[in-house]
Amino acid sequence: MSRPTALRLLPMLTAAMLMLSTALPAAAQSKRADIALADIEAATYPGRGDLPPGQSALTAKMQILLDRSGVSPGIVDGFRGGMSESAVRAFERMHGLPQDGVLDPQVWALLQRNAVSPLTSTYTITPADAEGLVDRIPTDYAEKAQMPSMGYTSVLEKLAERFHMDEKFLAQLNPGASFAPGETINVTVPAKPIRATALRVIVDAERRRVAAYDAGGRMVADYPATVGSSATPSPQGTHLVEAAVMNPDYTYNPSINFKQGENDKVLRIPPGPNAPVGNVWIDLSKPTYGIHGTPNPSQLFVNQSNGCVRLTNWDAQELAKMVVPGQTVVDFLPPGVTIADVTPAVEPAVLPDAAGTTIAAAVQDAAASAPAMVTASRPIPRRVLPGGAPAADTPLAVAVEAAVAAAAAPMAVQGTDPLASALSGATNGALDPQPYTAPAGAVASGVN
Repeated sequence: MSRPTALRLLPMLTAAMLMLSTALPAAAQSKRADIALADIEAATYPGRGDLPPGQSALTAKMQILLDRSGVSPGIVDGFRGGMSESAVRAFERMHGLPQDGVLDPQVWALLQRNAVSPLTSTYTITPADAEGLVDRIPTDYAEKAQMPSMGYTSVLEKLAERFHMDEKFLAQLNPGASFAPGETINVTVPAKPIRATALRVIVDAERRRVAAYDAGGRMVADYPATVGSSATPSPQGTHLVEAAVMNPDYTYNPSINFKQGENDKVLRIPPGPNAPVGNVWIDLSKPTYGIHGTPNPSQLFVNQSNGCVRLTNWDAQELAKMVVPGQTVVDFLPPGVTIADVTPAVEPAVLPDAAGTTIAAAVQDAAASAPAMVTASRPIPRRVLPGGAPAADTPLAVAVEAAVAAAAAPMAVQGTDPLASALSGATNGALDPQPYTAPAGAVASGVN
């Protein structure tokens, strides 16, 4: 290659590298910070400006609070990035605020209503947590079909999903941990699963969000998603939920789906969280299409799907328990149309300047007396007052709750832990999830 040719290619290569860097998840672009549980509990918004660049305790705290509000940030990893920004936009939409995806005093004040119990805890690993693991997950579908299950490959992976965390962030909070039974580790604390009935689900492929609405048109949950690709786009229009299946088999059929490698025969891939569709399949009336989980939650905004809608496993599990087969409709929005365009306007949650000042002062005054962490063997459920309003459990939460109570009525649905069925087994049934019974012989046959 001549020097002039190389020089002409340099701008193109630079642009390609820039595109690649912006496509990578935040955790892959930035250096990790030194964060402890106490830092997350004590983190507070300074009152102006967006989140710090890279990784921070403040971003981790915001992600946990979003998760508890019913607006999933995807994984909790402490990094400012595309998934967190999309979650802030969804939270703003939920509360009738301008949707810019930027943390501000009003968003922060509303999020504090989900800080009514400690955001971090410790968890003692049980023998059950180490059961059902597999050595590895092969990439070839023929090899997958020979395995007994698509299980977790480590206790770290299993617990990261249980607590809605990025694996690397969970390891980061536990330097030197072996993640063996009997060991006590540091975790962030998601809330109980949302208890609601979703009769409408809206898929916004451009903004990579999926929102669930109840019969009254109220948004009850919102999730980050991977929706199709340019080569294999998702369906358009409105479709009906026909079934919701936990831990489905996956049927690979190259004659109607995509072709993987050299595999040209129909294959049955066993169930598990690392299956091509994760451990959830919500079947749609559009043949071979569905909403499902993913084996790689940290790659949700990076990977492409083959036409279906991918959520994290825990978000997909939560949604599967809210939809009603035969009744819930799924709307795929056309390009240029947003969720706000097709849903009822939300009365803005107004917090006057005086209230905002009071909130900021309350946060500063109470931060010193707020516990940095609580040691427990399980996530701590939030107390709920009559009418569904969450009750304050810490000095910080008490002060914030008192400051915002007169300014705005509680609007957010209780937060999420859609992997509560697994979590309950490791916490002696503390979360008491409602079991879901799948149809006998149900399989996922989607295009992934």
